[in-house]
Amino acid sequence: MISTERRRPSLTSRQVHTLEALARCILRGAPPSTETTAALIARCNVRTFALPEHRRAAFRTALDALGSRAAVFLAIKRATRFAALTDAEQTRCFAAWAESRIPQLRSAHQAVRRLVLVVHYARAEVAAATGYAGPLHRRAPVVPWEGPLAGTTVDSEPVARGARVLPGVIAPTPLPRGVVTSLSADVHRRADVVVIGSGAGGAICAARLADAGYDVVIVEEGGYHTSADFDENEAALTERLYADGAMRTTDDLSVSLVQGRTVGGSTTVNWMIMLRTPSYVLEQWARDYGVYGMSPNDMAPVFERIEREQHARVVPDDAHSPNNRIILDGAAALGWRASSAAINATGCLRCGYCGVGCRHDAKQSALVTYIPRALAAGATLHANAQVTRIDVRERDSGTGTPPLKRLHASVCDAGGVTRTLIIDAPVVVVAGGAIGTPLLLQRSGLGGGGVGHWLRLHPTTAVFGRYDREIGSSTGIPLTSMCDEFIRWNGTDYGFWIECPPMLPSFTAAALPGFGAAHAECMRDFARMGVLVALTRDGAQTTQSNGRVSVDRRGRSHISYALGAADQLRVRASVIASARLLLATGATEVGTLHTTPVRVRREAELSQLDSTSLAPNRLGLFSAHVNGTCRMGTDPRTSGATPDGERHGVRGLYISDGSLLPTALGVNPQETIMAVASVLADRMVSRHSGVTRG
Repeated sequence: MISTERRRPSLTSRQVHTLEALARCILRGAPPSTETTAALIARCNVRTFALPEHRRAAFRTALDALGSRAAVFLAIKRATRFAALTDAEQTRCFAAWAESRIPQLRSAHQAVRRLVLVVHYARAEVAAATGYAGPLHRRAPVVPWEGPLAGTTVDSEPVARGARVLPGVIAPTPLPRGVVTSLSADVHRRADVVVIGSGAGGAICAARLADAGYDVVIVEEGGYHTSADFDENEAALTERLYADGAMRTTDDLSVSLVQGRTVGGSTTVNWMIMLRTPSYVLEQWARDYGVYGMSPNDMAPVFERIEREQHARVVPDDAHSPNNRIILDGAAALGWRASSAAINATGCLRCGYCGVGCRHDAKQSALVTYIPRALAAGATLHANAQVTRIDVRERDSGTGTPPLKRLHASVCDAGGVTRTLIIDAPVVVVAGGAIGTPLLLQRSGLGGGGVGHWLRLHPTTAVFGRYDREIGSSTGIPLTSMCDEFIRWNGTDYGFWIECPPMLPSFTAAALPGFGAAHAECMRDFARMGVLVALTRDGAQTTQSNGRVSVDRRGRSHISYALGAADQLRVRASVIASARLLLATGATEVGTLHTTPVRVRREAELSQLDSTSLAPNRLGLFSAHVNGTCRMGTDPRTSGATPDGERHGVRGLYISDGSLLPTALGVNPQETIMAVASVLADRMVSRHSGVTRG
């Protein structure tokens, strides 16, 4: 919630002094900014307000640790404070913390390094100094892989063709009927169904149930933002559209978790690729978890329906950016399997800003498809509404109608005024994602069993290459190709695949390893940098939980995750394969996201990657595929929901998001989550036909 808390400083004077010294060290050699160091620190301070209070406290603790004489002594054997060191000593000290044997020091190093870089490179003049061209709507296309394509637009393609003027200013439109973004008074109402969350699972569930005649209320923690709000300002939109302002991580900061927090959820900010669940994954779900009615044959028409509703079309060959051509051309040179991808778009102008909302409404996210469909059928959407708990108000009578539930939420408007929203409904669908859903269930006393366990992330890392030509990975459609040569690595059902990310300056600065002069040199090559991301299907050869989402006795959330031994083998192999693709397409140097980057210039040097550390905060890992913490299954001890998506032991309480997935998929999950939600929504309609409008 936004309140007067934003006006209070969160850092002490000593912490500010430490952060100033650390910032000067981190940014040594970086493009200068017009703002003062004090202004930079103030913006770092404000950015931390996107975090829950206990995570803000952890950041303050990190500053206390790095500012202590003990931390400096452990690094360079000098018992003094960091701010008192010479420039050369500060560089040695900060580098030593990155490689420290003490995990807490590595975490503190990363916390401060990432925040300072994100904030600094978000400045327009700093970003421009890297060669970044800026938002497309403010200029003419300057490279062939952005803007409309030549020719005439056809429905079988997702891109726009022909002459088209890019809009400069988009006038805001009135809120659609049924959308509520603030309350003038506390509200207590009744509904047939409440859907908590509006992402891939929640939106499609709401649309299907509203179409069937149910009185549906959608409650979304994030704001209601549309094309008029998507001004392609990376820093402002990232803070506004992502969970924890895109600073969500595991507790030890070893994995960054990228999740949407806005109407439409992650579908509003993702990179649009549409991939069906592999058949062997669906077969595994049926065999090992008792999932029924979702065989490859069962799901084929469901996938077809989703693809039709989402306008999923294969990207034509002349629409690929150079970064995506690295995958296609490199795979061809190496004899590997790769292909153009299908994306859920219509009239895409290839502006490159998919990650911060589509200004042109080309992306067929839930925001422009399933949410409007639900509203047209009579649903109500409450945005800026944070659900605090769910109470089961009645005993289960065993009759046709499930016991009544009461949802408690706080609705906070732009001025910081908070109102209470209470909704009573017999059917509640929790679709808060694989972090939000288990946390809400646990805070409501509805956890236990498998809730919060078996977190799956498709652990992802990046490999970057320097080229003698412009790659421009901040422009064009971010993700239009995929290499799945190793999707079933070494004959197993667990492997990895390689894709392309959009690399805007602030995100890139935080993702690249290092600091100071070496980091600044990498950023100067921004326009000539090709970047691939390698994603691993985790959970291989184990029945153990890689990660967990939990609430402690003080109500604070915790996220833990560790690579399994078999997963580490695949992550390492994925880094090597990505490096080979970059070298095969002419990269003069390839670097990894290890804390001390490994740099190779030829195939013969790839063996250096065989022995690098994968310990927490030794290799940059992130994930936009956060799944599995309330997985479907028949055993309440090891699953969170039945194969119908209903919470074990609580009739009428359903889950409809990525947390339901019994295993990692091995492909991007958007289409799978939508398809599973569609199947389960149809079952809800059949099962609760006696539920009538309240």
